[in-house]
Amino acid sequence: MEFKMRTLISLLVLFIFTVLLSTQAFAAKKPYIVYLGAHSSNTTDEVAVNSHHELLGSILKSKEKAKDAIYYSYTKEINGFAANMDEHEANELSMHPSVVSVFPSKTLKLHTTHTWQFLGLERGDSSEIPDSSLWKKARFGEDVIIGTIDTGVWPESKSFRDDGMGPIPSRWKGICDNGSDETFNCNKKLIGARYFYKGYLAHSQNFSGDIIKSPRDNIGHGSHTLSTAAGAFVTNASYFGYANGTAKGGSPRARVAAYKVCYMNGCDESDVLAAFDKAIHDRVDVLSLSLGGMQRDYFEDSLAIGAFHAVLKGIPVVCSAGNDGPFPGSVTNVAPWILTVGASTVDREFPSYLLYNRTRVMGASYSDSYLDQKLYPMINSVDAQAKNATEDYARHCLVGSLDPKKVKGKIVVCLIGVNDRIQKGLVVKNAGGVGMVLANDELYGDEPIPDPHFLPAINIGYSDANKLYSYLNSTKSPKGYISCGKTSLGKKIAPVIAEFSSLGPNIINQEIIKPDVTAPGVDILAAYPEVANPTDEWSNTRRTSYALLSGTSMSCPHVAGLVGLLKTLNPDWSPAMIKSAIMTTATTLDNRMQSIKNSFYQTATPFSYGSGHVKSNSLTDPGLVYDITLKDYFNFLCSFGYNKTVMNLFTDEYSCPSKPMKFEDLNYPSISIPLLNSTITVTRTVTNVGPPGKYKVIVFDPKGASVTVKPSELEFEKFGEEKSFEVSMEVNADEPFSGFSFGKLEWTDGIRHVRSPLVVYI
Repeated sequence: MEFKMRTLISLLVLFIFTVLLSTQAFAAKKPYIVYLGAHSSNTTDEVAVNSHHELLGSILKSKEKAKDAIYYSYTKEINGFAANMDEHEANELSMHPSVVSVFPSKTLKLHTTHTWQFLGLERGDSSEIPDSSLWKKARFGEDVIIGTIDTGVWPESKSFRDDGMGPIPSRWKGICDNGSDETFNCNKKLIGARYFYKGYLAHSQNFSGDIIKSPRDNIGHGSHTLSTAAGAFVTNASYFGYANGTAKGGSPRARVAAYKVCYMNGCDESDVLAAFDKAIHDRVDVLSLSLGGMQRDYFEDSLAIGAFHAVLKGIPVVCSAGNDGPFPGSVTNVAPWILTVGASTVDREFPSYLLYNRTRVMGASYSDSYLDQKLYPMINSVDAQAKNATEDYARHCLVGSLDPKKVKGKIVVCLIGVNDRIQKGLVVKNAGGVGMVLANDELYGDEPIPDPHFLPAINIGYSDANKLYSYLNSTKSPKGYISCGKTSLGKKIAPVIAEFSSLGPNIINQEIIKPDVTAPGVDILAAYPEVANPTDEWSNTRRTSYALLSGTSMSCPHVAGLVGLLKTLNPDWSPAMIKSAIMTTATTLDNRMQSIKNSFYQTATPFSYGSGHVKSNSLTDPGLVYDITLKDYFNFLCSFGYNKTVMNLFTDEYSCPSKPMKFEDLNYPSISIPLLNSTITVTRTVTNVGPPGKYKVIVFDPKGASVTVKPSELEFEKFGEEKSFEVSMEVNADEPFSGFSFGKLEWTDGIRHVRSPLVVYI
């Protein structure tokens, strides 16, 4: 009896403790974003702020408490606020009829020279710019204003000099807020800078030491992306002697503005939304964001919300696809009004060679040290395992995992993964090794990755690594040699999809193919702060003014630069028209006129590259474009579940259609059918932006499907004329197939080729 009583008391105490914990968790305050749509045209900042205080005050039962809780009021182009609330308060507020959405403000992550020649804007080693170049036709993006929302900017970089630039465009409404940094100055190139940190700080006071209260970039990411999009011409730029040449951005004569929202531990969504609100009001022409988070409902995603308001004002928004490849469904920033960019390689490489057993293996490196020309003993890192280390630690060359007695004077072979690649080399060096071979595993594939190692080192592909391990395991005294790295152009197959580039399908809307395009994102040379560490290894003391970085963070500003050129060339085009031109002129062929491959050298699909790899000079004459009006986007959102009440928070003149629009009928430049189990017909409309002419359709059916286009010819008599067509797809019973299948639809007048990918699931 006593035992039972004790058990009951213990269970009761446990129950009470659990209830108290859950109550505390429910009542814990954390940052939320409250999204209210758009402001009415005559709303002042004061009126907007007061309305936010009153709205939250009605939930907290005190306007004063609301003032204390709100740390951002979005008063310019976006209507909403960010506040510290508990879950109960957030839930209650979300039920209010004037609220579109309430969601936790999460931390987003960063998606972290010769490339413009590779894209065709300049010719050959002479860097001659041909008359056909989009650069010349668009005056190098003269006076277009490109903004980045990132880690800020290093204003002293040569990439942001204003030599030869005229007065700042009168339409610009932004400021240069240098905060606590009196040395931070803008000029006629860098015309605006702001910083936002309240959301970052709201997550944890422990982050306060990370914050420099100025737009100055002490991380490097923001300076790199901004100079990639619109940096000025800078001669003799290199990364420790590699990739030497003239650095420049996609729109080198553009003006730039930096909006700092990212710090050491990431980028808070409420800060991102605050930056959008200011950037739109400042009158930027293009916005580039090389950051993102998980896929979410469009109106519970700060990037999707901010981009939507930018597009409402005619501002194209370019975002990175993410670095979570090669996993299917990993692509982020998937809203249809965003131009989403994956990453691919260029034909520049940094070859280094491993010599062993009469075998010559090409890998990659930009190590600035070298070995004497002789053979050195080689050892598998597993065979150099320290006493207190695990085999797996030794295999990956983790700190303390190698025995100096076994390593001294040898080249050590380490497996990629787990710890930083640079750190592996430091571990080998500290243990007495003279060199390192970094071996790719199956996940990293056959594409080697160069790094600025602390010792002579080389990264080799998966297939070559397997052969090397076989040699090490079968030879009593293996020996080898690592050559110096160098810069090589034009010999490499490119583009190849980067192994890290996030892939489709789009798990929010499979009817919208994402990414939209791919662009150079591997080993990109661009501006870098001289105070920042260009590697992830804290002990690295080497510094540089230009760095080679990889990521969809690097591919995104390439496209933003092209958007800037198109904006200069066609200032009246809508964001959707600009996006369409970039997508429909993209190519799915590499520099050997073969299908683009992924990092495993398998044929890539639209889930890797969307419509293809950007092709700059074709943008001057795309022929036809797919435009999307604001009403089209509203209809799309109605089909997504947002009702008339929500839509009226953006405009008083709109009602959801009685018959919901099919997602696949959004006038997107690509077509995707999530499940083809009957005949499905979609409609598209194209606008002629070229001379009068007749276009004929060419269709490459997806395997297992039959595609019919009506009409099969479109004749245009004038510029700006619109024509619609229907695309019907059905299962082809004579060609059984199961799974995702890919095809292509192309309109051509014999000169221009307007291409759209087709994706069906059977």
